Amino acid sequence: MGNIKGKKYQNLYTFMLLTIGCIIGAYALETLLIPNTILDGGITGISIIISKVSSIPLSILVLVLNIPFIYVGYKNMGKGFLIRAVYSMILFSLSLTYFGYFEQITNTILLATIYGGALLGLGVGLVIHAGGCVDGTESVALVISKKSSLSVGQVVLTFNLVIFFVAGFIFGIDRALYSLLTYFITYKVIDFVSEGFQQAKAAMIITEKGTDMATEIYKKLGRTVTKIKGKGLITGEKEVLYCVLTRIEVYELKRVCQEMDQSSFITILEVSEIIGDHIKSNRRKKLVK
Repeated sequence: MGNIKGKKYQNLYTFMLLTIGCIIGAYALETLLIPNTILDGGITGISIIISKVSSIPLSILVLVLNIPFIYVGYKNMGKGFLIRAVYSMILFSLSLTYFGYFEQITNTILLATIYGGALLGLGVGLVIHAGGCVDGTESVALVISKKSSLSVGQVVLTFNLVIFFVAGFIFGIDRALYSLLTYFITYKVIDFVSEGFQQAKAAMIITEKGTDMATEIYKKLGRTVTKIKGKGLITGEKEVLYCVLTRIEVYELKRVCQEMDQSSFITILEVSEIIGDHIKSNRRKKLVK
């Protein structure tokens, strides 16, 4: 009964963060960035460009254009991600519609760039921290990263540079440069809000169900796991699992570990550099090294 109650509160907390994050992100876009023709990156940036040159509402474009990307995320991260992502996308779209009736806060471009980027980063950071998604770019970038030598960050950056390049032709080079500045501000704030999320994280898991948990991690995330024998001073024989993954997979990893073994002990570590391709998923490799 206690475990069910704890899970209910955890789900409530997760969806509360998703709600707050979506509202803040939509507010930043509609009252600061979009009125000053400053673009976000990813699918949202593409949606803003299309909305500016056509009569299609931004809220509809954000929702529709993200559908295939969310499907890719679902195929790689499972049903839990799909539920959180769909909830985030719908609420984000509704919030864009609502805040679209608000007046812009400032017409000073530099202020809009700085504060809009910071607020957008805060909102998106909360959504990512809760395991949700308001832009499916990272989901596809994750797939490309697994099948190439590029990191998730390199794929996302390349994608966004193309968007800003196109924006420069349509809206002028100054708007493209302001959008690029907003992009960097946003992602710095996302890193801060999400407790320093970098492109790569390392997880160390102490558990009594090492083999089963490693199998489940590989099944759900496609990540190989290194298994080490350990011995606790009080608890006795344990298994230590080491796994390298990306920031958007951390939430799903923690969920898998808690479902498999509620007594497991998990630490998430920063990874400053990766040499080799351990972070890449390779179905032909052995499940546990």
